[in-house]
Amino acid sequence: MKEATLPRIAITEVPIAGGGSFPVRRVYCVGRNYLDHIREMKEADERDPPFFFQKPRDAVVADGAQVPYPPFTSDFQFEVELVAAIGREGRNIAVSDANSHVWGYAVGIDFTRRDRQRDARDMRLPWEVGKSFDASAPCGAIAKVSDPRHFEHCAIRLSVNGVERQRGDTGQMIWSVAEVIAQLSKQVTLAPGDLIYTGTPSGVGPVVPGDVISAHIDGLPSLAITVVPSESRF
Repeated sequence: MKEATLPRIAITEVPIAGGGSFPVRRVYCVGRNYLDHIREMKEADERDPPFFFQKPRDAVVADGAQVPYPPFTSDFQFEVELVAAIGREGRNIAVSDANSHVWGYAVGIDFTRRDRQRDARDMRLPWEVGKSFDASAPCGAIAKVSDPRHFEHCAIRLSVNGVERQRGDTGQMIWSVAEVIAQLSKQVTLAPGDLIYTGTPSGVGPVVPGDVISAHIDGLPSLAITVVPSESRF
């Protein structure tokens, strides 16, 4: 008898502004990259170098998605972030060359099971239980850029049900996009299809089913998602 084969695994893609799609290879996130957010969370030395965690690539969902309230939490929170899309392979990339590896940018949300993240922090365990779960990485359409430096100083904000909850500027990052790319490339080989979520300003907070979340960065397509009850599907 012929052995049964597994079903084909779907490719995760993010729309490109103006048409087409960007296939996702890996998803990296930077922890604690805005000073006001570090102080808000009351954790870490403000001088710590950037550190990284990953999310599954199928955690990426597009603009307009319905995101189910996840299991194993009672404190489901948002974090608006600038997302850098990598278009050129590299390892041990110099800061001076890092921007040439950026294909485009998007606005994203790093959804977090905050109670589980705090538990992991207190037990000195990895953050994945609080960060890496289904539909935890919404990403808006990616805008291809000719000059990645254009997004070094842009307003970034997030609203819940029309009420602004987060506002900052990408220029407030402790580590710039170029520095983040250089640091990450010391640990792994970056390649086309990688997404890097670059950290969040202060104002993070919880959401519940029925909430509509809108995220914006000046010059990029907006991102809007709806939180739905856990039994719903995205």
